[in-house]
Amino acid sequence: MTEAGTGDDARGEDPIAATRRWLERAVIGLNLCPFAKSVYVKQQVRFVLSEATTTEQLLEELGAELSRLAATDPEVIDTTLLVHPKVLTDFLDYNDFLDRADAAVADLGLEGEIQVASFHPDYRFAGTADDDVGNNTNRSPYPTLHLLREASIDRAVAAFPDPDVIVQRNLETLEELGAEGWAKLMAR
Repeated sequence: MTEAGTGDDARGEDPIAATRRWLERAVIGLNLCPFAKSVYVKQQVRFVLSEATTTEQLLEELGAELSRLAATDPEVIDTTLLVHPKVLTDFLDYNDFLDRADAAVADLGLEGEIQVASFHPDYRFAGTADDDVGNNTNRSPYPTLHLLREASIDRAVAAFPDPDVIVQRNLETLEELGAEGWAKLMAR
């Protein structure tokens, strides 16, 4: 596992560079998460490239990153993006793995302290069509586990008490952008 990209993947790109570009253009650029910009500009986002090729290896790396985040001052690392391009590339397998990720949080005694959010290139909300543009709110270039501090979420909710407004605004933004606009936004 490395903090920065170690080179190109099978698609010929650095997964960490692609994830940074997605974060800058989509998450921050479209304001899909109004809380992301602050920690990003303060360089409090840790990007980790997983070399895992099995779910067991990924689970070990997840445990290490959860422990690291819990032990690190939030002013240094507020959140971690664990990018894992070699494992759980199938969305249904990835989605099933999220229960194991939550169990890892519990096993480490970090419930109420850290939670895991999910991003995947094929993310699909229940009850939506695969091509529903709203799925792009959780579509990242590579499978990614986002480790979030509960205290940061609490501060964000206090500043923005109605998260449903964010969800609705995101859907409106993506519908206005459309599939073609999304593709242009994410193009190199």
